[in-house]
Amino acid sequence: MSESFFKQAAIQIGSGGSAGFIEVCIMHPLDLVKTRLQLQGSRPITVNDPRYYKGIWDCFVKMRRNEGVFSYWKGILPPILVETPKRAVKFFTFEQYKQFFMFGSPTATPLTFAMAGLGAGITESILVNPFEVVKVTLQSNAARSKDVPSTWSVTRQIIVSEGLGLRGINKGLFATIARNGVYNMIYFGNYHTLKGALPAYEDPVKEFFRKLAIGFSSGIMGSLANLPFDVAKSRIQGPQPIPGQVKYRTTTGAIMIIYREEGWRALYKGLLPKLLRLGPGGAIMLVVYDYMHEYLMARFCA
Repeated sequence: MSESFFKQAAIQIGSGGSAGFIEVCIMHPLDLVKTRLQLQGSRPITVNDPRYYKGIWDCFVKMRRNEGVFSYWKGILPPILVETPKRAVKFFTFEQYKQFFMFGSPTATPLTFAMAGLGAGITESILVNPFEVVKVTLQSNAARSKDVPSTWSVTRQIIVSEGLGLRGINKGLFATIARNGVYNMIYFGNYHTLKGALPAYEDPVKEFFRKLAIGFSSGIMGSLANLPFDVAKSRIQGPQPIPGQVKYRTTTGAIMIIYREEGWRALYKGLLPKLLRLGPGGAIMLVVYDYMHEYLMARFCA
């Protein structure tokens, strides 16, 4: 392989890692609220139970009151540790899959972007899933921040008690693959297709907001499409309703149980915080990637 390939790969990895780190630090509180809403069932013990949330604001208020303000960043260490390599893998593999899915066309087509996004989503899922299991376990803990066990102790506990397989630290893998595959197929497909179709602005401020708007719409569309898989993932990876009994085991099984017991609306629990996170979060990530990529290319490949 040529020196040029490794230089391009390093730039893609550096740009993707920077974009992922910035996005997760800004948007993590909404990811936590989304997970809390997805984990609660349809029948609380009492409406006044501090572990029952009526919506986004109620969740923020009760967490601040009962767990402290730093509880908004519970479980942030696993995504911080994984976001740099995860986003690096996502953007790097997306660029590689693009070459594979050209289908003889001299330029990338919307199908190219969508299939490359699907491949990148599946690839990153395999890397990120153990971190997701630890993150959901930490986020579901309603104790005050100072009483929550560390990331390392939770990881060790899961591995010791449940193992390394699909019922342990890798449980919910196929739900994660479905969630990330669907999201990235739409996310990358929509972003790059619209970015190429809509005329660019010479004014850098207008161009920034053009990219931001396309990234925002791409994040929203991907989130709407993949949310049932996200809810199933949270139920599989989170605490089971009855300790010691696994109720949610497979992706399709979890979706059917939720639909049967709670109705189709339950498959869209956490929709608003997810949209509030992945709409702007998706925009932030793609725009940071684009500008960081441009900067690194000008700095090292000019």
